Amino acid sequence: MSDPRLIMFDMDGTLIDSGSIIAEHMASTFLSHGLDVPTREMSNSVIGLSLEVAMMNLAKCDPETGAAMAETYRGHYRAMLAEGGRHEPLYAGAMEAVLALKAQEASLLGIATGKGLQGVNRILALHGMADHFVTLQTPDHNPSKPHPGMVLRACAETGIHPERTVMIGDTTFDMELGRAAGAKTIGVTWGYHARVALEGAGADMIVTNYDDLNEAIDEVLA
Repeated sequence: MSDPRLIMFDMDGTLIDSGSIIAEHMASTFLSHGLDVPTREMSNSVIGLSLEVAMMNLAKCDPETGAAMAETYRGHYRAMLAEGGRHEPLYAGAMEAVLALKAQEASLLGIATGKGLQGVNRILALHGMADHFVTLQTPDHNPSKPHPGMVLRACAETGIHPERTVMIGDTTFDMELGRAAGAKTIGVTWGYHARVALEGAGADMIVTNYDDLNEAIDEVLA
């Protein structure tokens, strides 16, 4: 068998298209706290951070207020789930790419996301992907991106060295996370941060669609 490798996926903006739902709940949260509603661009800019850190960045507030706003956001999100009928769709080609990688004997797959573990499990189950990932790294047990903890913990759990690990994501936080951990990084252009920002954050490669992902992984790990 080839040397094992660990392929870590971001979730929001990489596997699932959640931007509109996040922006909607950000708007509701800011209104609930008597604050000006952030633009869609502003909401997109903090996707990938843990919710508390995202709120602190957007609202320019202290940790206590950020935590309170995060809980308000979660309440709006839970209300949406209770109503039913809405969920975050997978991006085109995401399922096929994950299945192709999972079929490779040497590849182990993981998640590194700013989303909470409960939400991650819900979305993976919703899309029939719960059995595809061997490690799930979230802010429940790690510092927020871009701290390297998520990738380093995944490496420790799987026994795969960071040099044989790839972090795939749509934000500068993902690229900074991967680089800080000593992993390779692949930026995707269908998410929420611009290509130039991903390049500026040190992405080893950029892909514009899922069809090119497997080749890019082979190249950065060569």
